[in-house]
Amino acid sequence: MKNFHWTTGLLYGVLILYAVITILPFAWALSASFKPLAEIAAGGANLIPQTFTWENYRTIFLQEPLFGRWLLNSTIAAIVITLLNLLFNSMAGYALARISFPGNQVWFWMILAALMIPGQVTLLPKFLILKSLGWLNTYTGLIVPATVNATFIFMMRQFFVNFPKELEEAAALDGLGRFETFFRIVLPLAKPALAAQTIFVFMAAWNEFLIPLVIMADPEMFTLPVGLNVFKGQYISYWNYIMAASMIFTLPALAIYAFFNRYFIQGLSLTGGKGG
Repeated sequence: MKNFHWTTGLLYGVLILYAVITILPFAWALSASFKPLAEIAAGGANLIPQTFTWENYRTIFLQEPLFGRWLLNSTIAAIVITLLNLLFNSMAGYALARISFPGNQVWFWMILAALMIPGQVTLLPKFLILKSLGWLNTYTGLIVPATVNATFIFMMRQFFVNFPKELEEAAALDGLGRFETFFRIVLPLAKPALAAQTIFVFMAAWNEFLIPLVIMADPEMFTLPVGLNVFKGQYISYWNYIMAASMIFTLPALAIYAFFNRYFIQGLSLTGGKGG
């Protein structure tokens, strides 16, 4: 306790306050998922339901026929998008960091430029391209445009710039080619960066609302964020069902973060190095 300074106490106080402010809305949503609609509509910020009920969860699973399909759509899209991003972003980042080819720096600066373009700006061109390809209202239209991400190409490049070249040289002496070196040596040692990328990409794909809303017309093709709008009407919103569905929607993201958490901080630190 000798080294404890008032600034440390202040820092902990600020962090605790921030944690409480962050957790309270989630705690209220969790509590509301076990409340009847009348109790929610009555107002109040009580975190312990006066009338505890499982009916909200039973209703969304048993009385909303498309809920399971929406959950499946979100799961398929998020998993496939995450896996493809891990592959393509890593390959692109490795190529930019290690392979000298004509236009290497030009491609790198183009990727940096792409980071500065808001996603809303590309929404209309993306819609028109998908329409011309006949990919509207399909898994292909939902997944293919999201298979690469400029942010994580840059992140993986920064990781591979700092990757020990001696390991690749040793692999070359053992007769491994470029692809074999990448998949058998480099990629397995990139777990921290891949874990950080997995968390961000999965959560972005899992929570995506705008793209599915624009390209999906058939209710059976909705993802869960879009499907939740079914519980919101012009004159009444069923917040009890929305909160219950939101809690179920939150579980996979929490599971992904908990599983990859041990690599997360290490991955962020390793991808922040200097690179020319």
